[in-house]
Amino acid sequence: MITTDQTVRTFLDFFRERGHELTPGGSLIPPPGDPVLFTTSGMHPLTPYLMGRPHPLGGRLTGLQRCLRTTDLDEVGDDTHLTVFEMLGSWSLGDYVGPRSLRWGWELLRDGFGIDPGRIHVTVFGGDEQVEPDRESWRTWEELGVPVEPTTEENWWSNGPTGLCGPDSEIFVWTGNETPLGTPTSDSRWVEVWNHVMMRYLRHPDGSLEPLRRPAIDTGLGLERLVRILRNTRSVFDIDVFQPWLNTLPRIWGPLDERSLRLLSDHLRSSVVVLGDRVTPSPSGRGHVLRRVIRRTLTTLWRDDPTRSLSDLPIELVEHTLEHFRQPVHSREVRTILLDEERRFDLLLRRGRKVLSRSRFTGSLTDDDYHYLYDTHGLPRDLVEYLGAEAEFG
Repeated sequence: MITTDQTVRTFLDFFRERGHELTPGGSLIPPPGDPVLFTTSGMHPLTPYLMGRPHPLGGRLTGLQRCLRTTDLDEVGDDTHLTVFEMLGSWSLGDYVGPRSLRWGWELLRDGFGIDPGRIHVTVFGGDEQVEPDRESWRTWEELGVPVEPTTEENWWSNGPTGLCGPDSEIFVWTGNETPLGTPTSDSRWVEVWNHVMMRYLRHPDGSLEPLRRPAIDTGLGLERLVRILRNTRSVFDIDVFQPWLNTLPRIWGPLDERSLRLLSDHLRSSVVVLGDRVTPSPSGRGHVLRRVIRRTLTTLWRDDPTRSLSDLPIELVEHTLEHFRQPVHSREVRTILLDEERRFDLLLRRGRKVLSRSRFTGSLTDDDYHYLYDTHGLPRDLVEYLGAEAEFG
């Protein structure tokens, strides 16, 4: 069965054979001046070049970028969502246009990865009051014989309320066992794997659109989702890079329900990657995101057995993740920080239980109570609510 590493090589080799230079990619830390805390997509490091600045490697690029998103934290544990994931990408900086990008995408999925064309469906931008339908992409897919579904909001990509934007075309692969049914918007078994964005406009604060002097193409393909499809597994957690986690955690911590096992595997692996990029837990910024992920891990770990500890975690799991993401940080340094954060959180929980046992905090808490608990005792609202649920059910 194809491995994650083989999938990466196949993708990058395909585009390098077509004149694309390999970008450095890598770190979760965005370049200076980027307002986001972490890199959330493959295009983030390339934003200045998509805006028009010449790239030192030229107008055709490809690469692999690790990303982190917290907007989907509550979805982690289902079949497709991860906190830290990897994106394969290809970019045309004023070089070729949309139809060539779509045709190459079709060729790679069909011939390079061997995906049955009958399991592929695409969506395109169907137009709105400002911009006409993306007839160019629509016509390209029809010429290739691929079924097309037009949408509006789902196929308009933007970098925020202002800035780069344009129509996109998303490629979906059928993951059901039966003959493909419906369309991507009507059946969740169609899983999006690859988005091709036609970067054509700059949106101004007043909502107006200015055509870019040098339109670009930005594509992003979710690596773990693609490997899941190529290996025909039920979820992204069943691919090779997660197997060491899923095999080891039940052995050291006993039986775990499926969602908890997935969440622990994802959050621990993600914490290792963030620490590998030399972010440490702190009360704000990137460190706060890391602390939140670690504490979500611990609340899940201790829910059924408070004697479980991250000290049980084999160092080999940490090493496996650092090696996969090519991070030079020593595994024991990462493990030490995790254990220190576990100790801090345990002390905070003990103090929180003691404070909340006072008579003034019986019953429903007010906003003033939450402010007092945070300002005076350093207990954030989500922690107070967790302790309240713990007292109620445990």
